[in-house]
Amino acid sequence: MSAARPLTALRTLAVITALPLLLTACGYGAESTDSNKQTQVAADGKKLSVDEVNIGYFPNLTHATALVGIQEGLLQKELGGTTIKPSTFNAGPSEIEALNSGDLDIGWIGPSPAINGYTKAAGKNLRIISGSASGGVKLVVNPDKIKSLKDVKGKNIATPQLGNTQDVALLNWISEQGWKVDAQSGKGDVSVVRTDNKITPDAYKSGSIDGAWVPEPTASKLVAEGGKVLLDEGDLWPDKKFVITNIVVRQDFLKKHPDVVEAVLRGSVKTNAWINANPEKAKASANKALEELSGKALPAEVIDPAWKSITFLDDPLAATLDTEAQHAVKAGLLEKPDLKGIYDLAPLNKVLKADGKDEVDDAGLGVK
Repeated sequence: MSAARPLTALRTLAVITALPLLLTACGYGAESTDSNKQTQVAADGKKLSVDEVNIGYFPNLTHATALVGIQEGLLQKELGGTTIKPSTFNAGPSEIEALNSGDLDIGWIGPSPAINGYTKAAGKNLRIISGSASGGVKLVVNPDKIKSLKDVKGKNIATPQLGNTQDVALLNWISEQGWKVDAQSGKGDVSVVRTDNKITPDAYKSGSIDGAWVPEPTASKLVAEGGKVLLDEGDLWPDKKFVITNIVVRQDFLKKHPDVVEAVLRGSVKTNAWINANPEKAKASANKALEELSGKALPAEVIDPAWKSITFLDDPLAATLDTEAQHAVKAGLLEKPDLKGIYDLAPLNKVLKADGKDEVDDAGLGVK
């Protein structure tokens, strides 16, 4: 991993790439930017143990807990006089860099970057402290070229990036069909074409790919271009649930400022509850946030089906993260990792218990 750069040095690139951010996947291939707006603090808000908390997330529907929580002031309400300094990313590695450098305190991020960040730092930097979203990943294909699952053999299928969450899922699915693909090159019975999500729709329209295993809203964007959903990844998982977004924190920040971490988690839990109780208002709020960040809202034909396919929840679905790691090992993209200690769910369970909700499990991967 390259040396981390201060977030201020990334602002210029972020302005240039603002529009493509809208269609980015669960994080791969670009930089970060500080949000231009500092969240407002209530005049009588009580300051916690730190003046400011740096929070990162992607301008992406699978990160809608952060989008909506900040847009509606639900996170800030819990933080009182401690202000949120939001930063947006469209690359998992960039967010991990910011976390490692101390430029970021808490972030919403996908499972593969979280696993990679944890293992590369030998378990000494981040902790997963909550879930945020499940689902929202689909295999969308050209219906003229692919009419059934068996027709995927011999075709060109895009994923966002080598080794990312969707890439691992596709490689595992291909293996389960009895087909062979070299994970590094993507060559084999299926040609796995690593394509940045912001250009995947154009690649589909040009015919250079026959389909794509991608997250929302890219999947619905492809459907709007005439593609067909051949497979919803949720159908491959028990109870149709698998982690797509987690909340992570720097271990030293958690140790020094547990009150701030707990406040963010309260805000996240309340935001998810509000999203689930008010899906249409929440969808509009998320789209407004995306418009403010990128300059363009998602059209109804994209956001409506995309929104319905994502489940917002507090449970990190820890067992599915462990399974995803095993899939990456099986594909040869990851050495067998020691994930013991990647979770610290005690602060979340404290919040859930106080709210009268069931506590969640770390699948044996919690801190000792």
